[in-house]
Amino acid sequence: MATTGDPNRPDSEKTIGELVLEVTEQTAVLVREEIELAKAEVSEKLSTLGKSSAVAVAAGVFAFLAVILLMQAFALGLNSLFFEDEPWAGYLIEGILFIAIAVGAGLFAKKTFAETGPPVPTEAIEEAQKTQAILMPGEDEA
Repeated sequence: MATTGDPNRPDSEKTIGELVLEVTEQTAVLVREEIELAKAEVSEKLSTLGKSSAVAVAAGVFAFLAVILLMQAFALGLNSLFFEDEPWAGYLIEGILFIAIAVGAGLFAKKTFAETGPPVPTEAIEEAQKTQAILMPGEDEA
């Protein structure tokens, strides 16, 4: 869409048609910019979540391998200190301990994902609501 006449004229000298056309063009640009902001915001959140998840998986693999070795050493240590002829007792105590650790880690992960929230473009939504309030001041939000 091209505007007619001189775009540098003061608004008081423009016709209603020119003013409507100008507002329409500016609104279209504003909507496109809001969409780009939403895309950038979602992309940034997804990128952060993806990187964090990859690091968490790598850490989990190495921790799992280390825990296997430590579990064996711990159970054998308990058996040699307290249960000379009953090796199952050390492994039972160790199993209960690791279940408690797993529960704690799971609760921590749940809390972290809840705090991060879904990848929703909250900033873009807030800006769009402000823009709507300015363009349509008499309407209530749904």
